[in-house]
Amino acid sequence: MKTRFQKMHGLGNDFVVIDARDATVPMTAARAHAIADRRTGIGCDQLILLEPSQAADVKMRIFNADGGEVEACGNATRCIATLLNGPATIETLGGILHTTPSESGATVTLMPPAFDWELIPLAMPMDTRDMPVNWDELERPAAVNVGNPHVIFFVPDCDAVDLESLGPIIEHDPLFPQRVNVNVASVADENHLKLRVWERGAGLTRACGTGACATAVAAIRAGIARSPVRVTLPGGDLEIAWEDGQAIQMTGPATLVFTGETDWDNFG
Repeated sequence: MKTRFQKMHGLGNDFVVIDARDATVPMTAARAHAIADRRTGIGCDQLILLEPSQAADVKMRIFNADGGEVEACGNATRCIATLLNGPATIETLGGILHTTPSESGATVTLMPPAFDWELIPLAMPMDTRDMPVNWDELERPAAVNVGNPHVIFFVPDCDAVDLESLGPIIEHDPLFPQRVNVNVASVADENHLKLRVWERGAGLTRACGTGACATAVAAIRAGIARSPVRVTLPGGDLEIAWEDGQAIQMTGPATLVFTGETDWDNFG
């Protein structure tokens, strides 16, 4: 039986969105991976499955391109906010998110960030402001959990880092028992950061909303940036606002590319 889906993106971070609120669509890691394949599937960085929620207006499940289910995706949340077409709450594994759509995208209010090493999580205790670890030229990162785990390296030129080689090594390091998203950032000025992200389970991405949030928070916490922060990713800009002890607000675009239909049994 064929059902509809939407192909969407936020700053080039792209998604297949399946609305399963009225008709259940069984999802496994293998099926999500098959759908995400850019040669034999529909192709996406993440597959988004919408389901009914007893705690919010909708439940959003997020599957990375490798099929793994993850806690949060900021760019996808903005896309879903535009589909819901009004202020809404979205249940995720990373908590309840509040969204407000705008003419070109949406503002998403995430949970307050977590900094304790157990909550990142790390395999051993250490200061998450200044971790005494390194991988080649990348050293002494900060760590932040914004619904999913991130490490952030501040470097003179984020474009000069060989993130395609170092990203998977750091992602799978035993220090990170749930793996980790890897961010390399450069400070342009106190209200502007440049960022590249190796996304856990997806690889190099044109944009990562939670990465932008984690990086802005780490920079504000370190005293090298002030809120609000414009974060420039390869796909474009996001604005991140955060004050100590408060929730994070992320504002940016979301785009509907096309609508299609398919039989999900074709993907295993």
